[in-house]
Amino acid sequence: MKGNENESMPKHVAIIMDGNNRWASDKGLPGVAGHQKGVERAREAVEYAVKRGLSTLTLFAFSSENWGRSQEEVSLLMKLLNTALNEEVPNLIKNSVQLNFIGDLSLFDDSLIQQMKKSEELTYCDKKKKKLDLVIAASYGGRWDIVNAINEIKDSGKNNITEQEFSSFLSTAKFEDPDLCIRTGNEIRVSNFLLWQLAYSELYFPEILWPDFDDDQFDNALKEYSNRSRRFGDKSNFQL
Repeated sequence: MKGNENESMPKHVAIIMDGNNRWASDKGLPGVAGHQKGVERAREAVEYAVKRGLSTLTLFAFSSENWGRSQEEVSLLMKLLNTALNEEVPNLIKNSVQLNFIGDLSLFDDSLIQQMKKSEELTYCDKKKKKLDLVIAASYGGRWDIVNAINEIKDSGKNNITEQEFSSFLSTAKFEDPDLCIRTGNEIRVSNFLLWQLAYSELYFPEILWPDFDDDQFDNALKEYSNRSRRFGDKSNFQL
């Protein structure tokens, strides 16, 4: 699905939250401190998104490639996710924020999978009351998403499908494509994130690590977006 073509304010913002470990290292702190601060910034980003009237915020929390990190770090990240769900779900309910998970969730422990599903159920909002769709990409990879969609299409028996039909088989099918993708961490790449969905998204790469990405930084990203012109391949401005 295409994103928001005509408004200066994005409706859907996606964020690659990178730089937690480097932030901790720069400050002489253990890695866990960086991840804990990253969770705090994620909470603040959700609150900011609600305040600014975004319809969808997608956070890249744990990639397919992150399973390759040390067993100690993966275990820590799982504990942080478990704790964050326990602590944040009541706030999400209070603020009418609906939680959604995308990714190959089958790779998580059964207890965490059940907790994710329960969190989605508890935060479900009527469309008229919902203030924000919060999408957490966990055990997610853009290539996985595309291959998974192809396999589902194959199983459905459909042939010669359109781009729009293909999008309906992606994990993000019920959401508009991101208007803006922010990637922190001083890296200029999308790292296998929403590869199909970011085709027409504006990309923003602030020179800052995720734990330092506060409301002012988010505001700067939205201001930068508002100054850009999204043409979606339109050639109407061509002159001989």
